[in-house]
Amino acid sequence: MLPSIDFAELVRAAGDAIVACDGAGLIILWNPAAERIFGFSESEALGQSLDLIIPERQRQRHWHGYHQTMRTGETRYATDLLKVPALHKDGRTLSIAFTVSLLQSADRPAAIVAIIRDETARWTDERNLRKRVAELESQLSEASGVK
Repeated sequence: MLPSIDFAELVRAAGDAIVACDGAGLIILWNPAAERIFGFSESEALGQSLDLIIPERQRQRHWHGYHQTMRTGETRYATDLLKVPALHKDGRTLSIAFTVSLLQSADRPAAIVAIIRDETARWTDERNLRKRVAELESQLSEASGVK
């Protein structure tokens, strides 16, 4: 016999942020990993708009996709990883990657759940590596007289 699973404990123990929002985009679930990644406590996040962590320049695009997903019940990000900037409580920009799942109520979506990972360190490392490669290519071109 399989052991019973305490799903609330699973959400609390997850290393990735688990954030759920209702149809209007208000936060209804915010796990400890979300607190660690974004800096907002559960009490600060619950009931707030996702604008809490969405950079201003991304909001229009985000809300267009969010409302379309709630209307149609379809998202390509259930399996495709979405990589976007996000905001930390202290104002710094993060790089996050996430997938989403729809929670159904009767015949329509009732909530969207995102499983989010902080990719800031990896993104910074990749950006620095690309910059270094470009510098080395430039030096090589200069050394060989190629323009």
